[in-house]
Amino acid sequence: MPAFKFAHPMEVRYGDLDPQGHLNNAKYLTYLEQARVHYFSALGLFSKDQSFMDIGVIIADIHIQYRAPLLWGASVKVSVRTAKIGRKSLTLEQSVLNDATDQLYATGTVILVAYDYHTHQTILVPRTWRERITDFEGL
Repeated sequence: MPAFKFAHPMEVRYGDLDPQGHLNNAKYLTYLEQARVHYFSALGLFSKDQSFMDIGVIIADIHIQYRAPLLWGASVKVSVRTAKIGRKSLTLEQSVLNDATDQLYATGTVILVAYDYHTHQTILVPRTWRERITDFEGL
């Protein structure tokens, strides 16, 4: 498996826990999303002053494999990489790891479709996105 070139630090908050004291399954989606937004920002594809309507992607499919329980107070990093760029879609791979030990808590695969929220239609992956991601990932 190729190494991730991007990771975003996260802290497991008390409010993110389920009654068993583990990170709630639904919160993994939030953690993966937060890392994706920072990934796109780091690549210059999205900035904090833009509207979320201008990100230009919509989730088509997401899968998470839970590997180990994640407990309150753990410092984690959520890694992101683009594994494939299609005509209208991006396939991203993500992982949630302990920041100090690299223990793997979860992995995820996300398929994003390039989308124009103003016209409500799928679009081709913009050339800028394709070039920046390809350059960064070495695809």
